[in-house]
Amino acid sequence: MAAKRTKMRTIKEILRLHYQANLSQRQISKSLNISLGSVSLYLSRAKEAGFIHWPLPDNIDDAALESALFPKRPADAHAGYVVPDYVEIHQELKRKGVTKQLLWEEYKHIHGGNGYQYSQYCQRYRHWVKQQQCSMRQIHKAGEKLFIDYCGPTVPFEKIRLD
Repeated sequence: MAAKRTKMRTIKEILRLHYQANLSQRQISKSLNISLGSVSLYLSRAKEAGFIHWPLPDNIDDAALESALFPKRPADAHAGYVVPDYVEIHQELKRKGVTKQLLWEEYKHIHGGNGYQYSQYCQRYRHWVKQQQCSMRQIHKAGEKLFIDYCGPTVPFEKIRLD
């Protein structure tokens, strides 16, 4: 809560220095010891919200300023898109010969224009996978066992006898 108050105080100070003291963004950045990008961002958001004068109107408190500068987005900013079933995707990818590209093509065929494009599909799947906290610790003695992890069609081989 204190961090929010400090942030709102900083934003108010940026607006005051810009509109009342007529300082440049670079001067404001140096005087408040914050990045030039932050100053630019807050000033552009304030301009979009209609705060282009100092002092701010009397009815604007910290909460009103914050909601004007940082409007709440819906939980899913991509409303209208069908969210893929990530659990099913994860299970299907374990099968031999199944790829994300193949699963995405099926998804797009079913959902058409309401489906994510491939890059978003993969990015959201990767994000979902990171949220899953699966791990299994195995302790092995060196040289005791050999593990081979191979995905795809198997490779035929003949056993060679060394006598």
